[in-house]
Amino acid sequence: MSEQQQPVFAIEKIYVKDLSLEIPNAPNIFLERDTPEINLQLGTKSQGIGEGLYEVLLTVTVTAKIKDKNMFLVEAQQAGIFRIRNIPAGEIDPVLGIGCPNILFPYLREVVSDVVTRAGFPPVILNPVNFEAIYQQKNAETKPN
Repeated sequence: MSEQQQPVFAIEKIYVKDLSLEIPNAPNIFLERDTPEINLQLGTKSQGIGEGLYEVLLTVTVTAKIKDKNMFLVEAQQAGIFRIRNIPAGEIDPVLGIGCPNILFPYLREVVSDVVTRAGFPPVILNPVNFEAIYQQKNAETKPN
């Protein structure tokens, strides 16, 4: 039993947990020709859901406005179930906060682009995100000085 077990990291499932689209000013908003201002809010969270199983949730809210009118609002939650075993406890948080969001982000980008296009607007392509920097910033804010 002195043999150390190999670390395990596996994707069990990737899925859209929640998705909503609002076009509050339709149909008149489709007649606007100005370039919209796009606002993006991104968040991550994770939770244990069983022995060695974790759900990681990547949430985005995309709001497009022209002047003071909302063009559209998209809220999407891209989730994944990951099997993580035989990894030191101190290394699990970075895997959940950096590695898993990096895996989920391309799926979230596709969902947002697809729903915006299907709504009749030009696609919104989310720019790459540095989850390592977000993770480090979040840790710096929560640690006491």
